[in-house]
Amino acid sequence: MAKAKADKLNQGLKEFSEVFGNLLVDGFHYLALFAIGGATAWSAVIAFMEMVNTGHATIADILLLFIYLELGAMVGIYFKTNHMPVRFLIYVAITALTRMLIGDLQVHHEPTLEILYVAGAILLLAIANLVIRYSSKKFPYGGDAEGDGTA
Repeated sequence: MAKAKADKLNQGLKEFSEVFGNLLVDGFHYLALFAIGGATAWSAVIAFMEMVNTGHATIADILLLFIYLELGAMVGIYFKTNHMPVRFLIYVAITALTRMLIGDLQVHHEPTLEILYVAGAILLLAIANLVIRYSSKKFPYGGDAEGDGTA
């Protein structure tokens, strides 16, 4: 009789700790998502206001806004689906490298080997994106029938 009571108490404690642990994890998860989303929006607004203050926007500035857009979309998708859209990280990396490439060309105006390295990195990221898209369509995971490339 005492063993059955202890087992029942143990089971209740396990269920309570699982529910309470999930509550804490989910609470932190949503708090972190709101913080990341807020920081992304804040940074985008500051970057935009700097463009307004200078009176013009360069291509690098516009690409920076695209980076913020992709980060915001990534947070929104993660908030809705609890899946990290890996493709969006690749898009951010491609945009950042393109921004760096354009900035370097604007300053130096001469072809160097570093330009080929950056272009090669962009090509590798584009191929990685292609592989992710193909594999997520061909081999969907966990009901990923849409093939949206989330992990």
